[in-house]
Amino acid sequence: MTENPDFFDLIRQYAPNIINKVPYANTLGFELVDLEPGKAIARAPYKPETIGDIETGIIHGGVVTALLDNVSGVSVIAALSEMKSTATLDLRIDYMRPAEVGRDIIAEAECYHMTRTVAFTRAWAYHESRDRVIATASGSFALNTIKGFPTNTGEGS
Repeated sequence: MTENPDFFDLIRQYAPNIINKVPYANTLGFELVDLEPGKAIARAPYKPETIGDIETGIIHGGVVTALLDNVSGVSVIAALSEMKSTATLDLRIDYMRPAEVGRDIIAEAECYHMTRTVAFTRAWAYHESRDRVIATASGSFALNTIKGFPTNTGEGS
């Protein structure tokens, strides 16, 4: 996991791009709120375009899933000790309740274990706190060396 403060500064600069420059995350309005080694918090604004049930105004569950997947991937990147690409291998979502109409959704994720090739995460979506979650997630992410990235040796590719 991240131990080098200079490398984490590089991650801190890079991580917002995962949310702000990835087209689907940008379209959904995701925003990185906080980043610590192995942890990330992001926000999805309530938008009429993301409503899944026109009668109730509730945001579609796919938005919650996408947010949890995205913030989980960022938590993996925040845990790295060298730059690697990540890809979701598995993501399990448990929905506890619908998001409340008109309210933004916060998602928090932590990378709690990492091997050479796979990282494991836990995540929560909520409005105010994890005491009353909308959904929880557990995921696994593939880790791949990025050939030619300045901080990587290219070994193990």
